[in-house]
Amino acid sequence: MELTVGLRGEVVAAVGPDDTAERVGSGDVPVLATPRLVALAEAATVRAVAGRLGEGRTTVGTRVELAHRAAGPIGARVTVAAELTAVDGRRLSFTFSATDAGGTVLGDGLVERVVVDRERFLGSLSR
Repeated sequence: MELTVGLRGEVVAAVGPDDTAERVGSGDVPVLATPRLVALAEAATVRAVAGRLGEGRTTVGTRVELAHRAAGPIGARVTVAAELTAVDGRRLSFTFSATDAGGTVLGDGLVERVVVDRERFLGSLSR
């Protein structure tokens, strides 16, 4: 594994109707849903370590802390940037921030992921 503190990943997405609290069931307003923001944050962490895990390895999410600070309306362009802040054996800790095109912070927080052997992990699900 070539995992070092400071690795960064970024995801950019436009908020569409399928990304809203109304659509995912986490509220009744047509703005970026908190669960969708979590998914974008996790995607940014995955991107931060892509190609650095070694053959047959992947990461799985184990913990998320999120402060959803502002609404993102349909059509908003959201950029989520994640940075690897700690490596403790197989456990990876990231910070992330989500901003809109105007620089407003929509959310920020922490994500923890664990490095696993993909086949062993999937095999454990059938037990």
